[in-house]
Parts: sequence; C-alpha cells; structure tokens
Amino acid sequence: MAVLIVVGILVLLVIWIIGLYNGLVRLRNRRQNAFADIDVQLRQRHDLVPQLVETVKGYATHERELLTKITEARSAAMSATTIDGKIVAEQQLSNALAGLKVQVEAYPDLKANQNFLQLQEELSDIENKLAASRRFFNGATTEYNNAVESFPSNLIAKNFGFNREIMFDLGTDNRKQMEEPPKIQF
Repeated sequence: MAVLIVVGILVLLVIWIIGLYNGLVRLRNRRQNAFADIDVQLRQRHDLVPQLVETVKGYATHERELLTKITEARSAAMSATTIDGKIVAEQQLSNALAGLKVQVEAYPDLKANQNFLQLQEELSDIENKLAASRRFFNGATTEYNNAVESFPSNLIAKNFGFNREIMFDLGTDNRKQMEEPPKIQF
C-alpha cells in the first residue's frame, strides 16, 4: 500500500512538472508569435522607408548624412536575425526616422508635396500598428518573464533553459523625446 502511495505521489509530481514545462513552452511560443506580428509591420515599414528617403532626397540634397543613416539603419534592421537583434536594430531605425521628421520641418515645400504626405501617412499608420503589436509582444514577454521568474516554475525554467527575455521598448533616445513637450509653431 505504501508503495502505491509513493508511486501515486511520484506520478502526480511528474504530471505537475510536465504541466509547468508545457506552460513555459506555450508562453515562449506566444511571445515568438507576437514578434511575428511585429515582423509583418516591420517588413511594411522597411518597404516604405526607401520611398520616403527618395522623396526627401529631391528636397533635402544636403541632408545626405541623415538619409544615409536611415538607409544603414534599415539595412541593419532587415539583416538582424534574432528577436533581440531585431529589437535593437529597430530602435536605431526609429531614432533615425525621428531625425528625419525633425529635418522635414525645415522644408515647407516638402511638407506640402502629395507624395511625401501620402508616404508620411502610410508610415504613421504602420507606426501605429507597430505600437499595438509591440504592446501585445511586451504583454506576452511580461507573462513569459513572470512565469520564468516565479516559484515554482522558475525551478523548471532554470533547468530547461528558459531565460528572461527583453522587452521591445522605446530605447533611451526615444524615451527622452517622449518626455519633452511637443513644440507648436504657427
């Protein structure tokens, strides 16, 4: 009888460990799926950036350094292979695009150009979709990280290679910009 109780406890323990492990796998896969949604938006963004750069080039011929920086950031973002690498590269591209928005203010004719306005509207739409996708991704990452760090699943996580993952945040440069009040000019 005692043997059956011990065997029963061991079976329950194994089932419990399997449940924790499978839960961690589900959370990791949810995070990866959430990043796949971001990847779709990033692909659209990458396709739009060269068109935007070419339109701006016609007006801002002396802003080559900024346009080169955007092009290089886009290339780096497209060639990143890991989720963490893509996050860093996309933060750099976001910073470069923010610099472009500042430069555009110096060209009133460009701001009135229909092609530029349409591209800017499409980019804004993509950025809004990216923001929503990032929120979902960060939610999935938070849920995963909580499971990886919480007891008792942290015991399983540590033994099976589940590690804390990074969030897709604004980065320090964009965070500083967000903390500044908008400049309104008439």
